[in-house]
This record gives sequence, structure tokens and C-alpha cells, in this order.
Amino acid sequence: MRRPWKWNGSSPETGAISMRDRPAAERIGATAFAASAPGLRIQNLALRYGTRTIFEGLNLDIEGGRFVVLLGTSGVGKSSLIKIIAGLARPSEGCVLASDGLPLPQRIAYMGQQDLLYPWLNVVENVMVGSRLRRQTAERDRAIHLLGRVGLAERATALPSELSGGMRQRAAIARTLYEDRPIVLMDEPFSALDSFTRARVQDLAAELLAGRTALLITHDPLEACRLGHHLVVLSGHPARLGAPITIHGPIPRAPDDDELLHMQGHLMRVLTELEPK
Repeated sequence: MRRPWKWNGSSPETGAISMRDRPAAERIGATAFAASAPGLRIQNLALRYGTRTIFEGLNLDIEGGRFVVLLGTSGVGKSSLIKIIAGLARPSEGCVLASDGLPLPQRIAYMGQQDLLYPWLNVVENVMVGSRLRRQTAERDRAIHLLGRVGLAERATALPSELSGGMRQRAAIARTLYEDRPIVLMDEPFSALDSFTRARVQDLAAELLAGRTALLITHDPLEACRLGHHLVVLSGHPARLGAPITIHGPIPRAPDDDELLHMQGHLMRVLTELEPK
């Protein structure tokens, strides 16, 4: 019998699961989690502040190894939902389960809107900061390998202040992957980037997160259509989840893909209609 996960106050940044018995290249390869990443089951979630209900009756199954994108207007509760899934906030009702029935908190990596790099640590030290906080031996070779994958191996000893915004976000992706979690939650991590850098970082995220269970929040219909296997819209007062929208084909999709352009237009119309008049 699967037991619901209950929030216990632990952070997804601590207690990372380890695959230390595998070679570094296998641990961080795009297919490392393809057969083992659990899915997520969101069951009857509700969030209330006093008499105000933010959302209620949220139910969603996310298939293991798939990239799901959550959209919605500002203030509808998207960030609150992803923080509940990450174990950073308590729901008023409901629970979040892993499809394999095992506990979730030690298998989730969370990436927020800011890169949150420590300014006094260099790039590779920022990538390994989770090991440092857990008082574990850092794996510098693996961190350097990851920086190479995101095109930052030559900037490993640079301070964050010496990096562009796109470089900082790539360093944050490397840090997220260093945690070796099969589930990755992202709350608008690319929103501050210019359009060209954003497209390159989207491509990189799609490549390096392949095989992991990923949930991304975004306001950008184009980003959603480029990266998502399934798209879900959170809307209403109180908010509820719409039926998942499936976009076929591998990700990342080309910006001029016919189905992408059609779906982008559909999402723009839906989201515009959801905005308060």
C-alpha cells in the first residue's frame, strides 16, 4: 500500500540520494533516470489562508520521465503549488505521492526564479554547495564535468559577479543536476533572460533533464510549447487544474514548428481570456 507523503519540514536541498557507485558520466547522462524516475501524483490538494481559498481539489498525475509545464495568470497559486510539491510549504488538504510509493523529499531538486548563487563562492564551489551544506565530500570532478556540459568549464573558478545572466542560469542548472535527483521542479527559472539566451538555456535544460520527471512553471506560451510533453493550466477563484494538453514530438521543439505555433496561439487565447477584465 502506498503511503501519502506528508510534509516534514525538510528541504529538497538536503539529503540527496546518491548514485555514487555508478561512473560519473553515467550518473549525469541524459538517460540516467530514464527507467527509474518516479512519477508524481497530486491528490486533492487545497491551500487556504484563513477564509481565502487559493486552490482546491487539485488532482494531477505526472508520468515518470516526462516534462510537464504549468501555466496560469499571476497570483493564481502556481508557485505555492510547486513549493508544496517540493516540501517547502504545507497544503491545507491533500497529499503528493511518488508513483513508486517511496518518500519524495530526498528525491527532489528545486530551481527557483533567481539563480541564488553565493557571491563569495566561485562557480564550481556553488555547484557543489549542497555537499558542503550536508558536510559530505564534494565530487569536484563530477562538478567540473557538469560545468563542461553547460559550457562553463573554463569559468569554474570565476565568481558569480563575473558571469552574464545566461551563464549564471547555466551554473544553476549544473548545481541542480549535481544533486542527482530524479525529480526536478522549476519555478520560472529562465524568466529574467533575454530571448536569445533563454532559447539556448531551454535547449540545454531539455537535453540535460531528459529522462527525469520535470515540472516547470512559466508565463510564456512559447517556452511551454517548446519544452512540455504535457501542458496544464491553473485557473479560477479558487483555482483548479484544467485537463492536460499533450503536444507530440521530441523536445525541445523548433520555434517555427507548425504544431508549436498552433498551440502557442491557443494558449495565448486561453491565458488572455483568464486575465481579469
